[in-house]
Amino acid sequence: MATRTLSRSAVALAGAAMRPTTTLMPRGGAALLRRSAQKTQLGVLGKRAFGVSAMAPTLIYAPPLDPKLTPSSSPTAAAKKYTQDHEWIDLSPETSIGTIGITSYASHSLGDIVYVELPTLPLEVSAGDSIGAVESVKSASDIMSPVSGEVVEANSVLEEKPGTINKAPEGEGWIAKVKVGDKGLAELEALMGEEEYKAFVEE
Repeated sequence: MATRTLSRSAVALAGAAMRPTTTLMPRGGAALLRRSAQKTQLGVLGKRAFGVSAMAPTLIYAPPLDPKLTPSSSPTAAAKKYTQDHEWIDLSPETSIGTIGITSYASHSLGDIVYVELPTLPLEVSAGDSIGAVESVKSASDIMSPVSGEVVEANSVLEEKPGTINKAPEGEGWIAKVKVGDKGLAELEALMGEEEYKAFVEE
């Protein structure tokens, strides 16, 4: 192997290349470098956690919608319906239980109610079947089921206080509750809404 001797100038140049170079940094430069490093770390975290954005994700809070202002997907959500025989049915979309009674118009027409015949439970009924009767000082009238279903409850309060119907015919004076199936739901859609019933009794 051949050996070469370096000149003094060559040795000096080699030593200068091996010494570390000192770089002057302006004031505040260290803080800028630290902030830059922090941004880089956040960017890496954002990529690892979400795989989309290089910046950390921003969470935005959205308050829950008021269910009263939100349209329901169920067609029977506000399904208080009326028959031409002056019964009403108010269906709960959560339980498919319909509450049945006679309308305010019927209660006023009958006068003071003195006796209520309630259905015997359980009772399978079709639309138009009798589920009981009311008697007043003027007359007696059968109560018809507006839809098909199974009668699952009767308002026993009316046995002792039949006049509750006169006080609140479309409230505490309800008569029976019926479990409504698919057939009953279809029949429910054919009944009158509140405005239609008002027009009907005013004819």
